[in-house]
Amino acid sequence: MAKRRKVGNLLALAVLGTLAERSMHPYEIASVLRRRGKEHSIQINWGSLYTVVQNLEKNGFIEVSGTDRHGNRPERRIYRITKAGREEVEDWMRELIGAPEKEYPRFEAALSMAGLLPPDEGLRLLEERLLALDETAAEEQHTLAELSEVLPRVFLVEGEYHVAMVKAEADWIRSLIREIRDGTLSGLSGWRSYHETGQLPAEFADLETEDDDFDQPPTTKPSEDRSRKTIEEGRSRK
Repeated sequence: MAKRRKVGNLLALAVLGTLAERSMHPYEIASVLRRRGKEHSIQINWGSLYTVVQNLEKNGFIEVSGTDRHGNRPERRIYRITKAGREEVEDWMRELIGAPEKEYPRFEAALSMAGLLPPDEGLRLLEERLLALDETAAEEQHTLAELSEVLPRVFLVEGEYHVAMVKAEADWIRSLIREIRDGTLSGLSGWRSYHETGQLPAEFADLETEDDDFDQPPTTKPSEDRSRKTIEEGRSRK
């Protein structure tokens, strides 16, 4: 399970990583991140950069190391990373790289509700998505090939990862399309029947019985039961 961070915005990770190289003022940090194309791998809201910097300073991860001024422009604070900041960014990186975390892509959410659309329309939309994915993979693969001529591969691995994920999604969609087209997708007839009749097929209705109690909380794990029992026993002794 991901650790709860004092400043959990991934822009904070990028700021800490940049300041780990050298001290900078926020405008320079933004310039460096843009020049390196970090917005392609991190969802960055540039308007929140100064807020993130303030929160990092508040929590002791960075500190002001000086100021500078150019001409008549306002004085700008220069920040440097602290010992606590280095420990935080290194711990954060170990977690992000070493511990898989459940993510919630919008496409996965759509797939979970795909039955709301008729199968034929779903098939057409999947074909459109597949075409876009194939084009994206080809374009980004070409870009990576050009960049590899001037940059070491270590600076391109996140781009390679993205292309690999796009290709994997495309291959999976290709397989799903094939099953819908040849009628081998399990449950396809019920899906089609629902949109033709407006009634939930018996084969689907039987999956949810009257015995299902949706008002009850999820079953706890044995460890959670033991913890709760220990707490209750402790209270009874008071």
